[in-house]
Amino acid sequence: MAENSITRLMDAMDALEDGIYIVGKDWIVEYMNKAMVNLFGEGIGRKCYEVIHREDSICPWCCHSEVFETGEERHSEVFIPHLERSFSLVELPVANKDGTRSLLAIYRDITHSKQQEARLKSSEERYKRLFEYVGCGVFISTKQGRFLDVNPALLKILGYTDKKELLSLDLATEIFVRPEDRKTYQQIVEKQGSVVDYEVEWKKKDGKIIQVLITSIVRYDADGNIEGYEGIVVDHSERKRIEHKMQEAIDFLDKTIQCSPNAIMAADLKGNVIIWNSSAEKILGYKAEDVIGKITIDNVYPEGMARTIMKMMRSPDYGGKGILSTYPVLFKTKSGEDIEGNLSASILYDDQGREIASVGILVDISEQLNTERTLSKTRQQLLNSEKLAAMGRLTSQIAHELNNPLFGIMNTLELMKTEIPPANKRRKLLDMSISEIERLADMLKKMLSFSKPDQEDKVEVNINTVLEDILLFYEKRFKENSVKVKTAFCPDPGVVMASRDQLRQVFINIISNAMDAMPDGGRLSLSTRTLGHQAMEITISDTGIGIEESDSEKIFDSFFTTKKDSVKGVGLGLSVCYGFIKEHGGDIKVNSRPGEGAAFIVSLPLVQSS
Repeated sequence: MAENSITRLMDAMDALEDGIYIVGKDWIVEYMNKAMVNLFGEGIGRKCYEVIHREDSICPWCCHSEVFETGEERHSEVFIPHLERSFSLVELPVANKDGTRSLLAIYRDITHSKQQEARLKSSEERYKRLFEYVGCGVFISTKQGRFLDVNPALLKILGYTDKKELLSLDLATEIFVRPEDRKTYQQIVEKQGSVVDYEVEWKKKDGKIIQVLITSIVRYDADGNIEGYEGIVVDHSERKRIEHKMQEAIDFLDKTIQCSPNAIMAADLKGNVIIWNSSAEKILGYKAEDVIGKITIDNVYPEGMARTIMKMMRSPDYGGKGILSTYPVLFKTKSGEDIEGNLSASILYDDQGREIASVGILVDISEQLNTERTLSKTRQQLLNSEKLAAMGRLTSQIAHELNNPLFGIMNTLELMKTEIPPANKRRKLLDMSISEIERLADMLKKMLSFSKPDQEDKVEVNINTVLEDILLFYEKRFKENSVKVKTAFCPDPGVVMASRDQLRQVFINIISNAMDAMPDGGRLSLSTRTLGHQAMEITISDTGIGIEESDSEKIFDSFFTTKKDSVKGVGLGLSVCYGFIKEHGGDIKVNSRPGEGAAFIVSLPLVQSS
């Protein structure tokens, strides 16, 4: 029965988490439970200090002798270096059946609690240092409205040197500028349990008002009732002043951008539009709310232009690196209208010199360019008028000087011709001379027509009829030169008020030039159409050699010719045609590319039916 009791006792001791061992007066270990063996290894029969301390000398903390001498238990805390653990040690005497005593020691591992205690102590010390030396104000207050404690920083923020004086103040009336602000603060923090950056106005000791941000939590008592608040206070009066100044500067800059008469646009490096002023809205037709943050600058610039402009800005060749001084750009508005403008742009950099955005200023010069074109056209018209006037004076002099001698020579040759038989070789030479004199006379007549056109009365003319008569006249030449003719005449062309002979001269001249442009044959196309009830348009095109682009603008100038052979013309034909058409209130244009033929478009006003 006794043995069973001992066995159960031993099992119970083995089940304990604390290490337990028994030693005799001679320091020999008589018993170790499992927890003790797990900690120090098997040691029954060995000296206890060899097992526990792993030394040949008694453990420094050992109370073995005192326990045996006094019969009283001892309590201590020990640190075992080789285990790096702390233990709560209890040593007490145990009476044996034979009247002797043994010592029972209980080792309880308190390493974790000691670490927690050390951390708590360290935390308390850090909190104390933080409370005393942190740059922002720290407070603990009651729910009723008194500070329980404040740190030196809060004293400085509020302008106090005596801590007791500050702790005696009523927060609602003597710290808060408006007492209702404290009530609002309490409602928020008690409802949410905390508040972050609650902005409010406080009064300093000297009465100066400051802007503060309060971040705090609720303090509860043991029963869970709210007893006060604790938190931090940051004085951001200077920050608010700087923010106000910055906002004023931003507002001024924004007004400057918005009031600019030029379109100002900005985009980040991904192309997202971030600035779009009112002039950009007006000029390009896109509203700011439809552009900013919704589309990229690529949708606004002409295709591929955004990349080109960024490449130019990154080059030092267009105004310096990061700058594009001015660049002509053709924009399309939202409605599809073309806008001609000059674009100035630059890259924005951060403090490290990295690109962060780009900004562009578009100056709409469409109206200016249109005015310049109108002025240029007017100058050209004046120049043409001056040329025509000079031609008039020149041709009058030529006519005066050449007419009589030419007809004298022609009459003399005709007389000589009557005296020479037709079969004579000299008669052929005379015929050739008379032919050349007649050509000179015809050239002189053209010059006179250019200077002073025949004052033929204008009559109602059917353009289709005039063209059909000319084609009939040229029919034989067309066949001889392998020229195919295609016509597309308007069935009801209306009538124009014109000089029939002058119109014939215009169309004959154009058709003759087309024939010269197709020496190996080709196709000649003639068409007529009405432009509403206002005008008639006549198009004469060929498949000839075409006209160089640089010559197209000068084709109607006096004395200008593309014919290399000076015998074929002196450049008066088309200039005379131009004068005739303009005198009839019409216009004449040419469309041509080298090697693709030419098309002359003549427009004349129609007679309005009453």
